[in-house]
Amino acid sequence: MITRRQTRPVSVGTVVIGGGAPVTVQSMTNTDTRDVDATLAQIARLFSAGCEIVRVAIPHADALPGFAQVCAQSPLPVVADVHFDYRLAIEAARAGAAKLRINPGNIGSMDRVDAVVDAAGEAGIPVRIGVNAGSLAEEYRDRDWPLAEKLAASAVTFCEHIVSRGFEDVVVSAKASSVGATIDAYRSLARELPYPLHIGVTEAGTLIRGTVKSAVGLGVLLAEGIGDTLRVSLTADPHEEVIVAWEILASLDIRRRGPELVSCPTCGRCEVDLVPIAVEVEERLGPMDVPLKIAVMGCVVNGPGEARDADVGVACGKGVGLIFRAGEPVRKVDEAHIVDALFEEIESIAAERSS
Repeated sequence: MITRRQTRPVSVGTVVIGGGAPVTVQSMTNTDTRDVDATLAQIARLFSAGCEIVRVAIPHADALPGFAQVCAQSPLPVVADVHFDYRLAIEAARAGAAKLRINPGNIGSMDRVDAVVDAAGEAGIPVRIGVNAGSLAEEYRDRDWPLAEKLAASAVTFCEHIVSRGFEDVVVSAKASSVGATIDAYRSLARELPYPLHIGVTEAGTLIRGTVKSAVGLGVLLAEGIGDTLRVSLTADPHEEVIVAWEILASLDIRRRGPELVSCPTCGRCEVDLVPIAVEVEERLGPMDVPLKIAVMGCVVNGPGEARDADVGVACGKGVGLIFRAGEPVRKVDEAHIVDALFEEIESIAAERSS
């Protein structure tokens, strides 16, 4: 069982980060914030996938009116993502942001950082201090230290300054594209700071590569009890980020939003075309939010055992599948009817559990 690090709770709208609250899933829109309809449509899709906090970029002042409309209509708490121009962060706080995300190292002088923090305090919203290699505190930029040490020290310095001014609604991140540096930086922050940590491997890459890097990096941290909220950063549809994030949490039994699918990798003993069967099952399970365990197994080696261990499962033979429910075989069906037969049982159990 994972023992989570205890942190100070911070509220982002109605969502609590830290303080023993569940690890939350975040993503970020990639629409033009000025296009309110497109941004809200993407947020609605993220919400349906299980996203709990959404970040929206404010690259220029002309995005602020659209940002205000998004905040007013979004089903999720909206975080303003601001770089370089501290005035945009101040206006975002006034426009309805549920949290501000800044990189103090690229905002400019600490006076400007202070002005942003003051605006957050007036609005009653938290600030995420997001540090990466491009936004280190000036005193650490040229030091001959490992990147992880510079990231952690920079984040701690910014936090200490902000907290010294009486503001403690802080969330902290120190991301790198290197998995090892990310892990080391967050381990240091977990030792040194009481604030909730937003974890992620930044610029992780495209769907497959980015998923692997994120799963390794975030999996290590979460298994050590580090991390109060996470974003999987992918060069892909943001919807995929949410799916991967939930899979990472589910794989560690931290949180589970929907069904778990167990399926075998196939081998020369498999006598059905299992891959399209498993893919179709996964696609049809997508909208479900009932935590069931489904097993799709291709042969008799592990098939019956896994199928019996699942809520609903199938163990396949030559052109047929034996359907199991709650550990008991219920019927044998032809290969062409396996998916439909599985879903008759899945939907029956889901209806029972939801009633």
